[in-house]
Amino acid sequence: MGKTIAEKIFAAHLRDKPTPENMILDIDVVMCHEITTPIAITDLEARGMDRVFDTNKIKVVIDHVTPSKDSKTATQAKILRDWARRHKIKDFFDIGFNGVCHAIFPEKGFIRPGYTVIMGDSHTCTHGAFGAFAAGIGTTDLEVGILKGVCAFLKPETIKITIKGTLADGVSAKDVILNIIKKLTVNGATNKVMEFVGPVIDKMSMESRMTLCNMAIEAGGTSGICMPDQVTAQYLWPFIKDEYESLEIAVKDFKQWHSDPDAVYAKELTFDVSDLEPQVTYGYKPDEVKDITAMEGTPIDQVYIGSCTNGRIEDLRSAARILKDRKIADTTRGILSPATPQVYSQALEEGIIKIFMDAGFCVTNPTCGACLGMSNGVLAEGEICASTTNRNFNGRMGKGGIVHLMSPLSAAAAAVKGHITDPRKLL
Repeated sequence: MGKTIAEKIFAAHLRDKPTPENMILDIDVVMCHEITTPIAITDLEARGMDRVFDTNKIKVVIDHVTPSKDSKTATQAKILRDWARRHKIKDFFDIGFNGVCHAIFPEKGFIRPGYTVIMGDSHTCTHGAFGAFAAGIGTTDLEVGILKGVCAFLKPETIKITIKGTLADGVSAKDVILNIIKKLTVNGATNKVMEFVGPVIDKMSMESRMTLCNMAIEAGGTSGICMPDQVTAQYLWPFIKDEYESLEIAVKDFKQWHSDPDAVYAKELTFDVSDLEPQVTYGYKPDEVKDITAMEGTPIDQVYIGSCTNGRIEDLRSAARILKDRKIADTTRGILSPATPQVYSQALEEGIIKIFMDAGFCVTNPTCGACLGMSNGVLAEGEICASTTNRNFNGRMGKGGIVHLMSPLSAAAAAVKGHITDPRKLL
Protein backbone atom coordinates (compact mmCIF):
# COMPACT_ATOMS: atom_id res chain seq x y z
CA MET A 1 0.00 0.00 0.00
CA GLY A 2 1.33 3.43 -0.95
CA LYS A 3 2.06 6.31 1.39
CA THR A 4 1.04 9.96 1.47
CA ILE A 5 3.78 12.57 1.64
CA ALA A 6 3.05 13.07 5.35
CA GLU A 7 3.40 9.32 6.00
CA LYS A 8 6.73 9.29 4.13
CA ILE A 9 8.07 12.20 6.18
CA PHE A 10 6.93 10.57 9.42
CA ALA A 11 8.59 7.27 8.48
CA ALA A 12 11.86 9.03 7.62
CA HIS A 13 11.93 10.90 10.96
CA LEU A 14 10.54 8.29 13.33
CA ARG A 15 12.51 8.16 16.60
CA ASP A 16 10.06 6.11 18.65
CA LYS A 17 6.50 4.80 18.59
CA PRO A 18 5.24 4.38 22.17
CA THR A 19 1.74 3.43 20.94
CA PRO A 20 0.35 2.57 17.48
CA GLU A 21 -1.10 6.07 17.17
CA ASN A 22 1.66 8.14 18.81
CA MET A 23 4.86 8.85 16.92
CA ILE A 24 7.94 10.69 18.18
CA LEU A 25 9.76 12.41 15.33
CA ASP A 26 13.21 13.91 14.94
CA ILE A 27 12.85 17.59 14.06
CA ASP A 28 14.85 19.35 11.33
CA VAL A 29 13.93 22.94 12.24
CA VAL A 30 12.74 24.43 15.54
CA MET A 31 11.57 28.00 15.01
CA CYS A 32 11.18 30.50 17.83
CA HIS A 33 9.71 33.99 18.28
CA GLU A 34 9.38 36.38 21.20
CA ILE A 35 5.75 35.74 22.12
CA THR A 36 5.71 32.00 22.89
CA THR A 37 9.40 31.09 23.30
CA PRO A 38 10.30 33.19 26.39
CA ILE A 39 7.81 31.13 28.43
CA ALA A 40 9.60 27.96 27.35
CA ILE A 41 13.02 29.51 28.02
CA THR A 42 12.21 30.63 31.56
CA ASP A 43 10.67 27.25 32.40
CA LEU A 44 13.74 25.39 31.12
CA GLU A 45 15.95 27.72 33.15
CA ALA A 46 13.86 27.09 36.29
CA ARG A 47 14.28 23.34 35.78
CA GLY A 48 18.04 23.61 35.37
CA MET A 49 17.80 22.58 31.71
CA ASP A 50 18.97 25.70 29.91
CA ARG A 51 20.31 23.83 26.88
CA VAL A 52 19.60 23.53 23.16
CA PHE A 53 19.86 20.31 21.13
CA ASP A 54 21.48 21.83 18.02
CA THR A 55 22.29 25.51 17.50
CA ASN A 56 22.16 25.07 13.72
CA LYS A 57 18.61 23.72 13.72
CA ILE A 58 17.09 26.48 15.86
CA LYS A 59 15.94 29.65 14.07
CA VAL A 60 14.98 32.73 16.09
CA VAL A 61 13.22 36.00 15.28
CA ILE A 62 11.63 38.93 17.08
CA ASP A 63 8.61 39.65 14.92
CA HIS A 64 5.35 40.36 16.72
CA VAL A 65 6.02 43.63 18.52
CA THR A 66 9.07 45.16 16.92
CA PRO A 67 10.45 47.54 17.97
CA SER A 68 9.07 46.89 21.46
CA LYS A 69 6.13 49.13 22.40
CA ASP A 70 6.42 48.97 26.22
CA SER A 71 8.41 47.44 29.08
CA LYS A 72 6.59 44.10 28.92
CA THR A 73 7.28 43.50 25.23
CA ALA A 74 10.85 44.79 25.68
CA THR A 75 11.34 42.18 28.39
CA GLN A 76 9.99 39.42 26.16
CA ALA A 77 12.41 40.46 23.43
CA LYS A 78 15.31 40.65 25.89
CA ILE A 79 14.68 37.11 27.19
CA LEU A 80 14.79 35.76 23.63
CA ARG A 81 17.75 37.93 22.63
CA ASP A 82 19.85 36.96 25.65
CA TRP A 83 19.00 33.27 25.17
CA ALA A 84 19.97 33.32 21.48
CA ARG A 85 23.28 35.02 22.28
CA ARG A 86 23.98 32.77 25.27
CA HIS A 87 23.66 29.66 23.14
CA LYS A 88 25.36 31.22 20.10
CA ILE A 89 22.39 30.62 17.82
CA LYS A 90 23.63 32.12 14.55
CA ASP A 91 20.26 32.34 12.81
CA PHE A 92 18.81 35.03 15.08
CA PHE A 93 17.06 37.96 13.43
CA ASP A 94 16.84 41.05 15.62
CA ILE A 95 15.48 44.53 14.90
CA GLY A 96 16.60 45.79 11.50
CA PHE A 97 17.10 42.29 10.14
CA ASN A 98 13.86 40.73 11.35
CA GLY A 99 10.60 39.99 9.62
CA VAL A 100 7.44 37.92 9.89
CA CYS A 101 8.61 34.44 10.93
CA HIS A 102 6.70 32.46 8.31
CA ALA A 103 8.02 34.73 5.56
CA ILE A 104 11.64 35.29 6.57
CA PHE A 105 12.53 31.66 7.40
CA PRO A 106 11.52 30.28 3.96
CA GLU A 107 13.15 33.31 2.36
CA LYS A 108 16.45 32.34 4.03
CA GLY A 109 16.23 28.80 2.65
CA PHE A 110 15.68 27.12 6.03
CA ILE A 111 12.76 24.95 4.83
CA ARG A 112 13.29 22.02 2.47
CA PRO A 113 11.16 19.19 1.06
CA GLY A 114 10.84 16.29 3.48
CA TYR A 115 11.67 18.38 6.54
CA THR A 116 9.91 18.33 9.90
CA VAL A 117 9.32 21.83 11.26
CA ILE A 118 7.82 23.01 14.56
CA MET A 119 7.14 26.34 16.24
CA GLY A 120 5.03 27.69 19.07
CA ASP A 121 2.81 29.38 16.50
CA SER A 122 -0.33 27.99 14.88
CA HIS A 123 0.54 29.24 11.38
CA THR A 124 3.69 27.13 11.20
CA CYS A 125 1.63 25.07 8.72
CA THR A 126 2.70 27.69 6.13
CA HIS A 127 5.97 25.84 5.54
CA GLY A 128 4.20 22.76 4.24
CA ALA A 129 4.16 24.63 0.92
CA PHE A 130 7.69 23.28 0.42
CA GLY A 131 6.69 19.65 0.83
CA ALA A 132 7.56 19.66 4.52
CA PHE A 133 5.54 18.59 7.55
CA ALA A 134 5.22 21.79 9.56
CA ALA A 135 3.04 22.22 12.63
CA GLY A 136 2.33 24.64 15.43
CA ILE A 137 2.86 23.25 18.94
CA GLY A 138 2.29 24.16 22.59
CA THR A 139 4.84 25.36 25.15
CA THR A 140 5.68 21.93 26.60
CA ASP A 141 6.32 20.45 23.15
CA LEU A 142 8.40 23.51 22.27
CA GLU A 143 10.56 22.97 25.37
CA VAL A 144 11.14 19.34 24.41
CA GLY A 145 11.93 20.39 20.84
CA ILE A 146 14.51 22.94 22.02
CA LEU A 147 16.04 20.51 24.49
CA LYS A 148 15.91 17.21 22.60
CA GLY A 149 15.07 17.95 18.98
CA VAL A 150 12.00 15.71 18.98
CA CYS A 151 8.23 16.15 19.02
CA ALA A 152 5.29 13.77 19.44
CA PHE A 153 2.49 13.65 16.87
CA LEU A 154 -0.49 11.44 16.14
CA LYS A 155 -0.17 9.09 13.18
CA PRO A 156 -0.99 11.33 10.20
CA GLU A 157 -4.26 11.14 8.33
CA THR A 158 -4.58 13.21 5.20
CA ILE A 159 -7.36 14.95 3.32
CA LYS A 160 -6.50 15.17 -0.37
CA ILE A 161 -7.77 18.42 -1.89
CA THR A 162 -7.60 18.57 -5.69
CA ILE A 163 -7.97 22.04 -7.19
CA LYS A 164 -8.76 22.18 -10.88
CA GLY A 165 -9.89 24.76 -13.41
CA THR A 166 -8.40 28.17 -14.11
CA LEU A 167 -8.33 31.12 -11.73
CA ALA A 168 -9.82 34.27 -13.22
CA ASP A 169 -7.89 37.53 -13.13
CA GLY A 170 -8.61 39.16 -9.78
CA VAL A 171 -8.95 35.82 -7.96
CA SER A 172 -6.02 34.52 -5.93
CA ALA A 173 -4.79 31.79 -3.61
CA LYS A 174 -6.36 33.66 -0.67
CA ASP A 175 -9.76 33.37 -2.32
CA VAL A 176 -9.18 29.66 -2.96
CA ILE A 177 -8.33 28.85 0.65
CA LEU A 178 -11.19 30.95 2.04
CA ASN A 179 -13.58 29.05 -0.21
CA ILE A 180 -12.12 25.70 0.90
CA ILE A 181 -12.47 26.66 4.58
CA LYS A 182 -16.05 27.77 3.95
CA LYS A 183 -16.92 24.31 2.64
CA LEU A 184 -14.79 22.30 5.09
CA THR A 185 -15.70 24.47 8.14
CA VAL A 186 -13.31 25.36 10.96
CA ASN A 187 -13.43 21.79 12.27
CA GLY A 188 -13.43 19.98 8.94
CA ALA A 189 -9.75 19.07 8.93
CA THR A 190 -9.12 18.68 12.67
CA ASN A 191 -5.99 16.58 13.31
CA LYS A 192 -5.58 16.06 9.58
CA VAL A 193 -2.96 17.06 7.04
CA MET A 194 -4.45 19.02 4.13
CA GLU A 195 -2.68 17.94 0.94
CA PHE A 196 -3.18 20.38 -1.95
CA VAL A 197 -2.77 19.00 -5.47
CA GLY A 198 -4.03 19.59 -8.99
CA PRO A 199 -3.34 21.80 -12.02
CA VAL A 200 -4.13 25.04 -10.18
CA ILE A 201 -1.52 24.23 -7.52
CA ASP A 202 1.03 23.26 -10.17
CA LYS A 203 0.75 26.76 -11.67
CA MET A 204 0.97 28.58 -8.32
CA SER A 205 4.09 30.40 -7.18
CA MET A 206 5.69 29.51 -3.86
CA GLU A 207 4.16 32.68 -2.40
CA SER A 208 0.68 31.52 -3.38
CA ARG A 209 1.30 28.02 -2.05
CA MET A 210 2.42 29.51 1.26
CA THR A 211 -0.80 31.54 1.41
CA LEU A 212 -2.79 28.36 0.82
CA CYS A 213 -0.96 26.29 3.45
CA ASN A 214 -0.88 29.17 5.93
CA MET A 215 -4.62 28.94 6.51
CA ALA A 216 -4.87 25.15 6.82
CA ILE A 217 -5.04 25.67 10.58
CA GLU A 218 -8.21 27.73 10.10
CA ALA A 219 -9.95 24.53 8.97
CA GLY A 220 -8.49 22.71 11.98
CA GLY A 221 -5.67 21.15 9.96
CA THR A 222 -2.40 20.16 11.61
CA SER A 223 -0.54 21.11 8.47
CA GLY A 224 -1.08 22.11 4.87
CA ILE A 225 1.22 20.53 2.30
CA CYS A 226 2.06 20.73 -1.42
CA MET A 227 4.16 18.40 -3.57
CA PRO A 228 7.68 19.83 -4.12
CA ASP A 229 8.35 20.41 -7.82
CA GLN A 230 10.22 22.67 -10.24
CA VAL A 231 8.61 25.77 -8.69
CA THR A 232 9.92 24.67 -5.28
CA ALA A 233 13.38 23.87 -6.64
CA GLN A 234 13.60 27.22 -8.47
CA TYR A 235 12.72 29.11 -5.27
CA LEU A 236 15.29 27.13 -3.26
CA TRP A 237 17.98 27.05 -5.94
CA PRO A 238 20.23 29.76 -4.38
CA PHE A 239 20.42 27.57 -1.25
CA ILE A 240 20.66 24.10 -2.84
CA LYS A 241 22.76 24.73 -5.95
CA ASP A 242 25.85 23.21 -4.31
CA GLU A 243 23.90 20.05 -3.44
CA TYR A 244 22.63 19.27 -6.95
CA GLU A 245 24.32 19.33 -10.35
CA SER A 246 21.24 20.85 -11.96
CA LEU A 247 17.72 22.06 -11.27
CA GLU A 248 16.35 18.99 -13.05
CA ILE A 249 18.22 16.65 -10.71
CA ALA A 250 16.86 18.52 -7.70
CA VAL A 251 13.31 18.20 -9.05
CA LYS A 252 13.83 14.47 -9.60
CA ASP A 253 15.12 14.06 -6.05
CA PHE A 254 12.15 15.97 -4.64
CA LYS A 255 9.80 13.39 -6.14
CA GLN A 256 10.69 11.02 -3.31
CA TRP A 257 8.43 13.28 -1.25
CA HIS A 258 5.40 12.89 -3.51
CA SER A 259 2.40 10.90 -2.36
CA ASP A 260 2.11 7.50 -4.03
CA PRO A 261 -0.71 6.98 -6.55
CA ASP A 262 -2.20 4.26 -4.32
CA ALA A 263 -1.90 6.21 -1.06
CA VAL A 264 -4.94 5.97 1.21
CA TYR A 265 -6.66 9.18 2.33
CA ALA A 266 -9.13 9.94 5.11
CA LYS A 267 -11.11 11.97 2.59
CA GLU A 268 -10.76 13.26 -0.97
CA LEU A 269 -12.28 16.53 -2.17
CA THR A 270 -12.22 18.30 -5.54
CA PHE A 271 -12.75 22.02 -6.13
CA ASP A 272 -13.22 23.58 -9.57
CA VAL A 273 -12.24 27.24 -9.20
CA SER A 274 -12.98 28.38 -12.75
CA ASP A 275 -16.06 30.33 -11.64
CA LEU A 276 -14.72 31.34 -8.22
CA GLU A 277 -15.30 34.97 -7.24
CA PRO A 278 -13.13 36.91 -4.79
CA GLN A 279 -14.03 35.79 -1.27
CA VAL A 280 -14.45 37.66 2.03
CA THR A 281 -15.32 36.71 5.62
CA TYR A 282 -18.36 38.27 7.26
CA GLY A 283 -18.53 37.02 10.85
CA TYR A 284 -16.11 35.95 13.56
CA LYS A 285 -15.00 32.59 12.18
CA PRO A 286 -12.77 31.89 9.16
CA ASP A 287 -15.45 29.63 7.65
CA GLU A 288 -18.03 32.43 7.58
CA VAL A 289 -17.24 33.35 3.99
CA LYS A 290 -19.22 34.92 1.16
CA ASP A 291 -18.62 35.96 -2.43
CA ILE A 292 -17.38 39.52 -2.25
CA THR A 293 -20.32 40.74 -4.36
CA ALA A 294 -22.62 39.75 -1.48
CA MET A 295 -20.72 42.16 0.81
CA GLU A 296 -20.62 45.06 -1.66
CA GLY A 297 -20.89 48.42 0.11
CA THR A 298 -19.96 47.24 3.62
CA PRO A 299 -18.14 50.28 5.11
CA ILE A 300 -14.61 49.97 6.51
CA ASP A 301 -12.39 52.15 8.68
CA GLN A 302 -9.02 50.53 8.07
CA VAL A 303 -7.24 48.43 5.47
CA TYR A 304 -4.30 46.26 6.48
CA ILE A 305 -2.03 44.60 3.94
CA GLY A 306 0.69 42.32 5.32
CA SER A 307 1.13 39.31 7.64
CA CYS A 308 2.41 35.76 7.17
CA THR A 309 -0.52 35.17 4.84
CA ASN A 310 -0.19 38.04 2.38
CA GLY A 311 2.82 40.25 3.03
CA ARG A 312 5.18 38.93 0.35
CA ILE A 313 6.29 40.72 -2.81
CA GLU A 314 3.65 38.96 -4.95
CA ASP A 315 0.97 40.31 -2.60
CA LEU A 316 2.32 43.86 -2.71
CA ARG A 317 2.52 43.79 -6.49
CA SER A 318 -1.07 42.58 -6.60
CA ALA A 319 -2.38 45.39 -4.42
CA ALA A 320 -0.31 47.97 -6.33
CA ARG A 321 -2.26 47.08 -9.50
CA ILE A 322 -5.31 48.62 -7.87
CA LEU A 323 -3.60 51.49 -6.03
CA LYS A 324 -1.49 52.86 -8.87
CA ASP A 325 -2.60 56.42 -9.71
CA ARG A 326 -5.44 56.21 -7.18
CA LYS A 327 -6.03 57.60 -3.68
CA ILE A 328 -7.61 55.77 -0.77
CA ALA A 329 -10.96 57.04 0.47
CA ASP A 330 -11.02 59.94 2.94
CA THR A 331 -12.86 57.77 5.46
CA THR A 332 -10.28 54.98 5.33
CA ARG A 333 -6.76 54.60 6.70
CA GLY A 334 -4.41 52.17 4.99
CA ILE A 335 -1.49 50.32 6.57
CA LEU A 336 1.12 48.29 4.69
CA SER A 337 3.64 46.07 6.46
CA PRO A 338 5.98 44.25 4.05
CA ALA A 339 6.71 40.84 5.56
CA THR A 340 10.52 41.01 5.50
CA PRO A 341 13.31 43.55 4.89
CA GLN A 342 13.99 41.82 1.56
CA VAL A 343 10.36 42.28 0.50
CA TYR A 344 10.52 45.92 1.63
CA SER A 345 13.73 46.54 -0.34
CA GLN A 346 12.39 44.85 -3.43
CA ALA A 347 9.17 46.86 -3.22
CA LEU A 348 11.25 50.04 -2.94
CA GLU A 349 13.29 49.12 -6.01
CA GLU A 350 10.16 48.34 -8.03
CA GLY A 351 8.45 51.59 -7.03
CA ILE A 352 5.70 49.76 -5.16
CA ILE A 353 6.30 51.54 -1.85
CA LYS A 354 5.86 54.87 -3.64
CA ILE A 355 2.56 53.66 -5.14
CA PHE A 356 1.30 52.78 -1.66
CA MET A 357 2.49 56.04 -0.13
CA ASP A 358 1.14 58.16 -2.98
CA ALA A 359 -2.22 56.44 -2.49
CA GLY A 360 -2.20 57.44 1.19
CA PHE A 361 -0.98 54.28 2.92
CA CYS A 362 1.16 54.31 6.04
CA VAL A 363 4.10 51.96 5.42
CA THR A 364 5.52 50.29 8.53
CA ASN A 365 8.49 48.03 9.22
CA PRO A 366 8.03 44.24 8.90
CA THR A 367 5.98 43.05 11.88
CA CYS A 368 3.12 40.74 12.89
CA GLY A 369 1.83 43.39 15.30
CA ALA A 370 -1.49 44.42 13.77
CA CYS A 371 -2.61 40.87 12.91
CA LEU A 372 -3.14 39.89 16.54
CA GLY A 373 -3.96 43.33 17.87
CA MET A 374 -0.64 44.08 19.58
CA SER A 375 0.79 47.03 17.63
CA ASN A 376 0.97 48.92 14.32
CA GLY A 377 -2.75 48.99 13.52
CA VAL A 378 -4.90 48.02 16.51
CA LEU A 379 -8.62 48.73 16.02
CA ALA A 380 -10.87 50.75 18.32
CA GLU A 381 -14.17 49.28 19.50
CA GLY A 382 -16.69 49.14 16.66
CA GLU A 383 -14.11 49.76 13.93
CA ILE A 384 -14.01 47.59 10.82
CA CYS A 385 -10.88 46.41 9.05
CA ALA A 386 -10.45 44.90 5.60
CA SER A 387 -7.43 42.71 6.21
CA THR A 388 -5.15 40.30 4.35
CA THR A 389 -4.45 38.42 7.58
CA ASN A 390 -5.71 34.94 8.50
CA ARG A 391 -8.06 35.29 11.49
CA ASN A 392 -11.27 37.20 12.05
CA PHE A 393 -11.95 36.14 15.65
CA ASN A 394 -13.94 38.61 17.74
CA GLY A 395 -11.48 41.28 18.88
CA ARG A 396 -8.57 39.74 16.99
CA MET A 397 -7.14 43.09 15.87
CA GLY A 398 -8.42 45.02 18.87
CA LYS A 399 -11.19 44.71 21.46
CA GLY A 400 -14.56 45.22 19.81
CA GLY A 401 -13.07 45.50 16.34
CA ILE A 402 -14.36 43.58 13.32
CA VAL A 403 -12.09 41.98 10.71
CA HIS A 404 -13.05 41.00 7.17
CA LEU A 405 -10.44 38.67 5.64
CA MET A 406 -9.72 39.05 1.95
CA SER A 407 -6.98 39.07 -0.68
CA PRO A 408 -4.53 41.96 -1.23
CA LEU A 409 -6.43 42.89 -4.42
CA SER A 410 -9.72 43.05 -2.54
CA ALA A 411 -8.16 44.97 0.36
CA ALA A 412 -6.65 47.55 -2.00
CA ALA A 413 -10.00 47.97 -3.75
CA ALA A 414 -11.71 48.45 -0.37
CA ALA A 415 -9.16 51.12 0.53
CA VAL A 416 -9.90 53.07 -2.64
CA LYS A 417 -13.67 52.83 -2.31
CA GLY A 418 -13.96 53.08 1.47
CA HIS A 419 -16.10 49.95 1.50
CA ILE A 420 -15.89 46.29 0.48
CA THR A 421 -16.10 45.95 -3.28
CA ASP A 422 -15.27 43.54 -6.09
CA PRO A 423 -11.65 44.32 -7.04
CA ARG A 424 -12.21 43.12 -10.61
CA LYS A 425 -14.13 46.33 -11.30
CA LEU A 426 -10.94 48.32 -10.63
CA LEU A 427 -8.51 46.22 -12.66
